Amino acid sequence: MKHTFITALLFITGIMGANAQKGPWSVVVDLGDRKLPLVFHLDDDNCYVHFTAQNQKLAADKSYTEDGKLKIDMPSINITFVGEMSKEGDMITGNIIQLETLKPLILKPGEEGFKIDHPQTPKEPFPYKTKEVSFQSGEYTLHGTLSLPQKCSSRTPVVLLVTRIGQQDRDNTIFDHKPFAVIADALARNGIASLRYDDRCYGDTVDFYNKFDIYDMEEDAAAGIDFLRKRFKNVGVIGHDIGGTIALKLAAAGKTDFIVSLAGVTLEFKKNLIWQNSIALEETGFTEEEVDSFMIANFIAIDRIASGQPLKDIPPVPEKLQSWMDFTIRQVSKPYFKRMLDVGASYFLPAIKCPVLALNGKMDQEVDYQSNLSILEDGLTNCKHKIIAYDDLNHYFQRSSTGVRGDYALMEETIAPEVLREIIDWIKTSK
Repeated sequence: MKHTFITALLFITGIMGANAQKGPWSVVVDLGDRKLPLVFHLDDDNCYVHFTAQNQKLAADKSYTEDGKLKIDMPSINITFVGEMSKEGDMITGNIIQLETLKPLILKPGEEGFKIDHPQTPKEPFPYKTKEVSFQSGEYTLHGTLSLPQKCSSRTPVVLLVTRIGQQDRDNTIFDHKPFAVIADALARNGIASLRYDDRCYGDTVDFYNKFDIYDMEEDAAAGIDFLRKRFKNVGVIGHDIGGTIALKLAAAGKTDFIVSLAGVTLEFKKNLIWQNSIALEETGFTEEEVDSFMIANFIAIDRIASGQPLKDIPPVPEKLQSWMDFTIRQVSKPYFKRMLDVGASYFLPAIKCPVLALNGKMDQEVDYQSNLSILEDGLTNCKHKIIAYDDLNHYFQRSSTGVRGDYALMEETIAPEVLREIIDWIKTSK
């Protein structure tokens, strides 16, 4: 249960409460083999919590108990914080409460949190050129960075980098890591060009999940390939997570000369989502019986949403898991999720003719490497391909002994060097 707090908190997009006085209050949550720094900002009209290691800010709500203690409720993950200000006003002492488990926390004034260094993040000057570019995808203008190695020509191999699920920036940024910038830098230093771009309407006040879906992402990636074809003869795609699915779809459509799938989703998305939920619940400390009960109901609900059937006669789940169930139903009912629930790769893989490199980490808790790679093994029957599952790497190909999501933020490594080497070698031999 040592990862209970961090796993639940980072698995679901939740809200976190603030404190009894104005200004910043900080705490470093000790998780045993890792630490999670938090800063609570308590301005009356703008309460939020800052995950300093991740450089991520989440909105916050707060209330008070009858005896005047600060109370922070997080119903979507069944977590409550209750704390009391010291007489001196120099600390707030309280407990995080989850599943009848207490974890003491002491908040202190100021911003004492620490920031993790990410030494792989590229820093100028670069031994290659970068150019800001834009290209059209229907009515949308997409903006990106073209990285051009020395002596770049039309014969230089080039890759389009396609991000994970959600509305991402061109670097596929996660908790201050910039994995696509790291990949582009490694490629350019080894004679390979790349284009990475901000997702459609990135940074705008748009509800991405209600407006755009995987098919829009595929359309944008295809437009990126067309843009590169005007300058380069050998064009490939590197995709991460759902970006890997899109890379495979583009390859099946004959649009690519080679592709690299990084933790690509080949299993039907609804099945992978159900697997994600089971892993998260187990990590969060629920019993096997509770998890099994939830998963039966979860499978039926998601399957009915995917097929457009009414949500009735769903088996009950344990009371403590009802909020999690409600969150899942709300999530998958959004148009973005609903349209992709039945998307899987098995039916189009035989159409792929270009070389395919597929990499996954065995510590991945977002994409099940076994089921997803087995689909690739069975389906890639008409192309040169190489499939690797790394023993100790997580969803972002960081070295990890646990794979839990909270670890992403607390690691210096952005992507394992052996993965970068494998990608470079594959592209060079797949010209």
